[in-house]
Amino acid sequence: MTPHNILEDLWRAAQLPPEALAFAALSGADPVFPSSFRVGAAAQSTIAAAALAACEVGHQRGSARQRVAVEMAHAAIECTGWFSLDGQTPEAWDAFSGLYRCADGYVRIHTNFAHHREGALLLLGLNPATAQRQDAEKALLSWRARDFEEAAAKQHLVVTALRSFDAWDATPQGLALRTQPLFTIERIGAPQDAAPLTLPPLRDDALPLSGVRVLDLTRILAGPVGGRALAAYGADVMLINSPNLPNIDAIADTSRGKLSAHADLRTAQGRAALERLLGDTHVFVQGYRPGGLKALGYGIEDMARLRPGIVYVSLSAYGTQGPWADRRGFDSLVQTAMGFNHAEGQATGDGLPRPLPMQILDEATGYLIAFGAAAALWRQQREGGSWHVQVSLAQTGQWLRNLGRVPGGLAAVRPPMAPYLEVSPSGFGALCAVRHSAQLARTPAKWVHPSMPPGSSAPAWP
Repeated sequence: MTPHNILEDLWRAAQLPPEALAFAALSGADPVFPSSFRVGAAAQSTIAAAALAACEVGHQRGSARQRVAVEMAHAAIECTGWFSLDGQTPEAWDAFSGLYRCADGYVRIHTNFAHHREGALLLLGLNPATAQRQDAEKALLSWRARDFEEAAAKQHLVVTALRSFDAWDATPQGLALRTQPLFTIERIGAPQDAAPLTLPPLRDDALPLSGVRVLDLTRILAGPVGGRALAAYGADVMLINSPNLPNIDAIADTSRGKLSAHADLRTAQGRAALERLLGDTHVFVQGYRPGGLKALGYGIEDMARLRPGIVYVSLSAYGTQGPWADRRGFDSLVQTAMGFNHAEGQATGDGLPRPLPMQILDEATGYLIAFGAAAALWRQQREGGSWHVQVSLAQTGQWLRNLGRVPGGLAAVRPPMAPYLEVSPSGFGALCAVRHSAQLARTPAKWVHPSMPPGSSAPAWP
């Protein structure tokens, strides 16, 4: 499949007007990064889909269609998530994060959050205050990989055993995943339950999502990337963080273009603030653990009642079906569980597990969030109703696998990053990061608001 064929499939699945595809211009070919998988095509097609769908919303509002061009190398570099602050590149991984040998294989442990690190070390019988990585390496040699995976899951930790594709396919979760599409866009309730949330007509010189208001309740990469993309196309995006939860350094990069406010939804004050915002919100994106917001009264049915006509986007790790549907997970763990690390090791020839060259499951899923939100918004404007968009890292992984392999792809040399970088002021320091790779011919994508720390804005639309 060519990149344009891949884009056509995404577009068709979202039931968007086929004539808009003539305005997409995709250049480049895999391999652009060292991988046996089509990571460049995955980056390019999802970014192009998000940008083109945003432009289609603009066209629906009276603006002429415009050309959307995406170069594959630029898209792949954007999906590395690279950035620096005041000339310093933050460390991406905690010292205990990574792959460990077990008695019968490997596990990958994610410890970028302190409570996950502490929990994993305690499960290994180690003192979190004094343990070193070599202590964890020694302790895991006495565990079977899948036993440790299950023990960690029971304690709500984030660990996965290394599997091959065949081994993953034979698991109940792998079997469940094979029946799930890449994403779903479903109307909630009858059409008469909500009228179209009319957006004002759009001038040709305005960004296509100008006037669209998005609440971004996400924290770890995929969700924040989706909100950042919507902001680049003109949406007013407000990131809502709990003041009680930690964040990762990447928030400096993924907060470009967003307002950033605090609201503790476990308090009456925080709930009141969120519900005031909802009255003028078009899109609500959430990436908390499955069922987390529903337990607080903000699941899809609750939100459709509080804000009829809402487009509600849900992000999960492993999809909505199967025994792992409620399991926590991050990109690196999903890669390991599903077979990508094993497959890359086999393609290298030495058999040693090898990660993909970027967190492409997170990044591509982030752009699918923006794509799904824009597609659902387009349909809401035509048909009314409230809409639910669902994506997951594992469904994106299944899709990436189905795109096929790249012979000799691991020999590719990374393209230079410097031509695609830009520097901007931020509340975190001088932010050097990759500029957006979707080039809109008439209204160039841009981030109006500088990246700011959580709580920098009041929880109120300007």
